[in-house]
Amino acid sequence: MRRQRNTLQAREQDKTPEKEVNETEISTLPDKEFKQKLVRMLTDLGRRLDEHSENINKELENIKKNPSEIKSRVINSRVAVTVEQISELEERLEEITQAEEIKEKRIRQNDNSLRELWDNIKHANICIIGVPEGQERDKGAKNLFEEIIAENFPNIRKETDIQVQEAQRAPNKMNANRTTLRHTIIKMSKIKGKGIILKVMRERQQVIEKGKSIRLSANFSAETLKARREQHDISKVLKGKNLQPRILYPARNARRDKKLPRQKEFITEKLILQEILKGLI
Repeated sequence: MRRQRNTLQAREQDKTPEKEVNETEISTLPDKEFKQKLVRMLTDLGRRLDEHSENINKELENIKKNPSEIKSRVINSRVAVTVEQISELEERLEEITQAEEIKEKRIRQNDNSLRELWDNIKHANICIIGVPEGQERDKGAKNLFEEIIAENFPNIRKETDIQVQEAQRAPNKMNANRTTLRHTIIKMSKIKGKGIILKVMRERQQVIEKGKSIRLSANFSAETLKARREQHDISKVLKGKNLQPRILYPARNARRDKKLPRQKEFITEKLILQEILKGLI
């Protein structure tokens, strides 16, 4: 009976899972049970090592069979890193571009403000072009201008009181290398007198000083005059089509909508204007 009980206990111990035993419990075991315990632990350790080595062998076989998959994983990881770097560079480039646009916008605003200020200062000025150097020395620039008015526009004195505040050559210093004559700048006391003189001059289309042809014009800044010359041909064609174009100085279009594109881009989008201004843009 005792042998049967020992056999049943041994079988139950084999069936039950192995529990961890500390050093104190192991030292209290009898020799026979200690040996059995040691055999079971070694057997379990060998089984685990076999399973682990089997799993490693399977993974190695998969790696050998699928090298392309490994390469694709490496490539995909590199591509992901590269895409992330590119996106960061694009964000930085966009920030730099926005900063440059803001900077250019401020520069344009400052230039426009300076031009407007300069044109407002020159608003009442008349520029005399074509008078030879030295003539104003004997008579004075003011008297020279009054003689030109009396010779070409004798009736203006009767219609309005024209008063000259200041008259001088521009630029002030004479440059020997300059091929063109210096202009004479006449500063009027009232803008009304300037407007009347220029209006009569446009109607007459010719101004003479001692038998020589000269020209009177408004005295704008160099940038405004350049933009005015660029607009001249376009305005001439549009006037021929009875479209009545006009320019707001300094050199702005009459259209005030800031959302509209620049003039050339606007013209190219309008087929009618594109046909009218063909060859000018």
